[in-house]
Amino acid sequence: MSDELESRNACPSERGVFSTTHWSVVLAAGQRESVRSAEALEFLCRQYWPPVYAFIRRRGHQPDDAQDLTQEFFARLLEKNFVASADAAKGRFRTFLLTAVTRFLVNEKERAQAQKRGGGHAHFSLDDVRGEDGLRFEPADGATPETIYERRWAETVLEAVLARLRQEYETAGERERFEILKPFLAGERHPKTGAQLAAQLGITESSAYSAVHRLRKRYGELLREEIAHTVNRLEEVESELRYLAQVLSG
Repeated sequence: MSDELESRNACPSERGVFSTTHWSVVLAAGQRESVRSAEALEFLCRQYWPPVYAFIRRRGHQPDDAQDLTQEFFARLLEKNFVASADAAKGRFRTFLLTAVTRFLVNEKERAQAQKRGGGHAHFSLDDVRGEDGLRFEPADGATPETIYERRWAETVLEAVLARLRQEYETAGERERFEILKPFLAGERHPKTGAQLAAQLGITESSAYSAVHRLRKRYGELLREEIAHTVNRLEEVESELRYLAQVLSG
């Protein structure tokens, strides 16, 4: 691994990555006068679009309707500045959001039809956000909308971590190395032996094992960083990691 990439593997706490949590972003988003407000709102919408969409789909809405409702929900969130009422002392932001979207769907039942994809008043674009991608449920699998919401949240966290890790390797000019090593991350099958991996990378077998170890170590660091963004206090990181594992294994 290059020196540039190695320099990125410093302890997360040394780089101050815990200075920003989703709750601090929420607070910024709720301050209309803040220059960070629009950026913070867009970040939250993009981060939580997949679980909200999955929840709405599981409530029985077809893909097109679910996209309309999801876009309308976030547009309403921005327009009414509902995030200003979020309180970190009352729990996770995703719990606040789940309550909000549940109430939104109840209210939408009373409307003749949902406005199309934000009704023209959304202040951000979600055209590149995936809808059905990542959804892994069947009508008869017994999972509740709340369970699907939590599962999609957990999957979104892991997708963000993988994207960050890939970007680090690409920035260091090691995209091909990342693609070769990626199957050795936890949860993926190992299609190659150490000798095969070493041959493909053009290094010794011991160096290949070291490369896998560094990949997994960095993945774990980035996962902790990502989880840290979702909690209010650092001491909650470990319990949140355990919860994420529980959600994904359920």
